[in-house]
Amino acid sequence: MASPEEPQKSENAGGGKSGGSADDKGGGGDAISEPFEYYGWVYHLGSHKIDFFHRRFLWIRGSYLQMFKRDPHEHHGTKPIRRGYVGHTLMAEELGRRKINHDDAYVLRFYNRLDASKKGEIACATAEEAKKWMEAFDRAKRQVEYDLSKGGNAIKKLNEETEIDLQRHRRHRRRVTHYARGLKKLIRRGQGQDNFLRPPIDSCLRVTGDLEGDAGDVIEAHEWKCVRTVNGGVRIFEDVAGHKNGKGVLVKAVGVIDSSAESVFEVVLNLDREQRYEWDILTGDLELVDSLNEHYDVVYGTYDPRYLTRWTSKRDFIFSRQWFRGQDGTFTILQFPAVHKKRPQKSGYRRTKINPSTWEIRNINSSSVHPRCLVTQMLEINAEGWFGWKNNQSSKFEKSVPYALLCQVSGLRAYIGARSVHEAKTAVMDSKGSGFSSPNGEEFHDAVGTDSSSSSSSSDDDDSDDEVELNSKGKVNLDTDSLAIENSAADAIREFFTSAHPIAFDPHDFQGSMRLKTAEADRDCWSSPDGSGFMIRGKTYRTKNDKIAGGDPLLKLIAVDWLKVDHHVDNIALHPSSLVQSEAGKKLPFILVLNLEVPARPNYSLVLYFAAERPVKENSLLGRFVDGTDEFRDSRFKLIPSVNEGYWMVKRAVGTKACLLGKAVTCRYLRRDNFLEIDVDIGSSPVARSVVGLVLGYVTSLIVDLAILIEGHEEEELPESILGTVRLIHVRPDSAVPLKD
Repeated sequence: MASPEEPQKSENAGGGKSGGSADDKGGGGDAISEPFEYYGWVYHLGSHKIDFFHRRFLWIRGSYLQMFKRDPHEHHGTKPIRRGYVGHTLMAEELGRRKINHDDAYVLRFYNRLDASKKGEIACATAEEAKKWMEAFDRAKRQVEYDLSKGGNAIKKLNEETEIDLQRHRRHRRRVTHYARGLKKLIRRGQGQDNFLRPPIDSCLRVTGDLEGDAGDVIEAHEWKCVRTVNGGVRIFEDVAGHKNGKGVLVKAVGVIDSSAESVFEVVLNLDREQRYEWDILTGDLELVDSLNEHYDVVYGTYDPRYLTRWTSKRDFIFSRQWFRGQDGTFTILQFPAVHKKRPQKSGYRRTKINPSTWEIRNINSSSVHPRCLVTQMLEINAEGWFGWKNNQSSKFEKSVPYALLCQVSGLRAYIGARSVHEAKTAVMDSKGSGFSSPNGEEFHDAVGTDSSSSSSSSDDDDSDDEVELNSKGKVNLDTDSLAIENSAADAIREFFTSAHPIAFDPHDFQGSMRLKTAEADRDCWSSPDGSGFMIRGKTYRTKNDKIAGGDPLLKLIAVDWLKVDHHVDNIALHPSSLVQSEAGKKLPFILVLNLEVPARPNYSLVLYFAAERPVKENSLLGRFVDGTDEFRDSRFKLIPSVNEGYWMVKRAVGTKACLLGKAVTCRYLRRDNFLEIDVDIGSSPVARSVVGLVLGYVTSLIVDLAILIEGHEEEELPESILGTVRLIHVRPDSAVPLKD
């Protein structure tokens, strides 16, 4: 291993200077030809009778990680207190915000998916730093996968090293107990711990490239129409298609903000009154009532309606907030009206309900020097007053709570813009005072003015891109229907032995605990739609980043089991009552069993059986996935969810983005005879568990579509092929069948 005194060297098996490219994002067997480094200060968290943390310097070089008490760049000869490689079984997940000594921190948890007892946590001061550490750990894992694929000396070198373990060892208990006792004394004396955010956490990521995600992977049914542009570029939309259901109007405000998504996310979640007063005219007076976990809290607020309406009585309200960050970096915040025993109605106030709403904040591809993000706030409102305002016949809507909520995007944009200008001016003044060369003051202000004045037009361009994504249904169907049919035929040739005689089968010949849909009015059943509603990577995705509508699935869904279990159960396919063990199942060339383990009370298993008519080619992408390593499967197995029908808040929570399941939750694989089983432990991720809990609350009114596929990276693996699809129609939890021993 290279010594810490030589930061210009990398521990990458290929050696070379620090640097590299992130164009190889995605994992699997992708070559990572250039080394990279990532280092900086974090806090190592632990718990023993009392939560505590230690400031530590982490240094990732290639596939290796070291932890120091001091910065090895400044203190030569410093030895690491922990070291090891980032193994392919190491899982990293964001636990969200946590209060540590009265400061907000963003916590990451690391654990071995084969041994859950091996785990540890680190904390960062900002969401942006947490995101960069996640990217760095993911990059290190991919480096290990690449090293293993080379074989020979690379495997020998990894075998000689130990995998990094961030868990505190038992031999430290006595010292930890002594530390905890001393810490308790300090807290009792009123001194407490050092402020979490001091000294600042400085990191250096020596990796370049686009780390942004793709656009949505589902063709949405919304028909968004721009109603008005307000406050210098923020646009107000309404869902025209939503009027048909006779319910409230779904509206949203969209604006581009010159800041990173992480920074905007922190501003939205921050409850500091002084800061919120600068951008939020409605929910400025907020206080935390309860924190249920790192992704879920309850807040209480008050406002004076005289700023909005003719009423004079003051109002108070309670709402819950759930938030998470998708694999593409998009932040989603769900806000629901709530009740809480700690906050009954306040004397002299009238209790009111704040409209359910969502925030979506995603980075726009731009230079890292001038980051920008697209901010969308969506809510459902009553139609009364809306149409009059939309048609310029009434201004009463501008004095309502929904309008005040929609104006929050404008407030955010103005507040962050003013803060950015202030920080820029301060930087210029500091640079002048320190004797460094700086741009002419007038030129600098002209540049700021140009950016500001052009933000409206540029935001229109970015917003237009967003709307093209939302309204692309007709274009995709017109341009790619015939192409999808051709691709489906080519995909079958690419993945299966077409010379083998196909085995004909009918889903009606197989029996699962959930019935197949046979009539239009059927409920609590399943069907298998074609892939035209899902967007997948096209042939020229590597060069043009284009996506096309999916074709017919390669595998046919033959049965669905909806099971009730006491605890999550793996290896369903080995159960005597499983379809795979039946005589008909044993005759099939190949079966892909997807076992989605749903955490609830009781627990459930949704088991999907996808079958092939012909044997799978060994060297095809599907063949390499079926018989490949777990790390390859984790980096390629992708699921695209879509709520086809249901409550709009559930749609926003589930999203329309593809998810690499192996990087989001724990997946276990079983390869036997003619089948591969994938057991997906949804409960292994607090974010996934929270979203599933929300879905289960509305599941009887939902129609949910799922598509599974193997992510394509190389040119010969494109266009992607949809492996299978399922449509779950108004599923009833109480219809689940107990799994017999």
